[in-house]
Amino acid sequence: MTAQPFPVREIVASRRPHRKDAARNYDALLGAAREAFAEHGADASLEDIARRAGVGIGTLYRNFPSRRELFETVYADEVNELVRVAEEVAGLEPWEALTSWLTRFTGYMVTKRAVREALDDESEIFEACRESMYAAGGPLFERAQEAGVARKDMDFGDLLRMVSGITGTVFVDDAQRDRVLAIALDGVRAAR
Repeated sequence: MTAQPFPVREIVASRRPHRKDAARNYDALLGAAREAFAEHGADASLEDIARRAGVGIGTLYRNFPSRRELFETVYADEVNELVRVAEEVAGLEPWEALTSWLTRFTGYMVTKRAVREALDDESEIFEACRESMYAAGGPLFERAQEAGVARKDMDFGDLLRMVSGITGTVFVDDAQRDRVLAIALDGVRAAR
């Protein structure tokens, strides 16, 4: 799987400062932004993000000169995490690899919804992220199909839309969301 191209890999890496203290601030800002977007959506306050990261607003703007750049970088960072997880789980049994990746995908969807509110679908970042996500997760699904543990009458796009629909629903708590996802994934399993 590592031979696959992942277009967004360099987006975050190329923007990340080289000095250790600046890189720490950059990483803290990304983490704080991810949390704030998950809680408040696209309306998250930049001042709140800087405060959560333990830096001043000037540091935020030095790293992310525009709100759009912050949204794009957080989004690309989330997709990079999905790519990393796909590589990490690739050695597991096919079904376990797929479901482990999909579990992380549900967390990604929270950030994606917030970012999507702020960016248009025409963004080059969206296209690169989509390509990377399909290049990372698609082989896990195909491997599960080839192993006979996932249905063959659906494709990876169908799977992502199903999981996206589930994550877009309001649940009582994370445990309920996880139960509903497990029920849906039982429908993806090949008949045993």
